[in-house]
Amino acid sequence: MAENKEEKKIKKEIDFKIDVEEMARAGLHFGHRTSRVNPKMEPYLYGVRNTIHIIDLEKTKEKLEEALKFIQELIAENKILLLVGTKIQVKDLIKEIAAECGLPYVNERWLGGTFTNFETIKKRIEYFKDLEKKKKEGELEKYTKKERAKIDKELRDLEIKFGGIKDLEKLPDAIFVSDMKKDHLAVKEARQKGIKVIGISDTNVDPTLADYPIPANDDAISSVKYILEKVKEVIKNQKLKVKS
Repeated sequence: MAENKEEKKIKKEIDFKIDVEEMARAGLHFGHRTSRVNPKMEPYLYGVRNTIHIIDLEKTKEKLEEALKFIQELIAENKILLLVGTKIQVKDLIKEIAAECGLPYVNERWLGGTFTNFETIKKRIEYFKDLEKKKKEGELEKYTKKERAKIDKELRDLEIKFGGIKDLEKLPDAIFVSDMKKDHLAVKEARQKGIKVIGISDTNVDPTLADYPIPANDDAISSVKYILEKVKEVIKNQKLKVKS
């Protein structure tokens, strides 16, 4: 009977399929030029092709599975995962996946202090939400056309800054970062506040900055999309389990 329980536990944990050939087709294995390698990425490298480092996809598979299991546990425990991706080619994808999974996100510039000065950020978000509410309820009609135009511009700016985190009542339990070099400040603040970091680690990145590094190409949209689709799959499956 104990063995059956253990089998069920294993089955519950591993309900996602990672295929090395699929990862190769999505270009997860292409790193940067050898001159730009971070020495700490060497354990995850397979070799060099035309001066470009090639990432060992067996290692990627292993690390991606670890990250997905952690995300599965987070969702099972009703904890908060925040998606971060401000690079132009992934901004829309981050927003889309966050919306589908009901997650908070940052896809514009990371605002310094988002985690380390969270109470101040929360006050700005409250102001933004209050302004939104006033507009929706017609309370801004009393202002002149010029004043309303100014408020509308402010609302657009606030939406860019805080739109993805306006429902964040407390600090998240973990963040997923699609480019740890570009969004190094998000990683730094998360580490300062004890927030777990799941991050795609390209060959020019220090993988030890993440609690759950995923060695993979962080530039190609196909690579980031492959990983985010797996994240989405795990979250949606886990939410269905919780409901049932």
